[in-house]
Amino acid sequence: MGLDDKISNAAEKAAGKVKETTGRASDDERLEAEGRADQSKADIKDAGEKVKDAFKH
Repeated sequence: MGLDDKISNAAEKAAGKVKETTGRASDDERLEAEGRADQSKADIKDAGEKVKDAFKH
């Protein structure tokens, strides 16, 4: 996995965590769910990158 991908995925995961926390604090279920979805997308991208790396070696 390239460094750019790692940074991008980490940023997306962090932004999702912020959204989730903000949604929870403001009782905004939509924002909270959107934050969880963003974190899940970042996790899936990480997994995909790891699979690609495994096939390269």
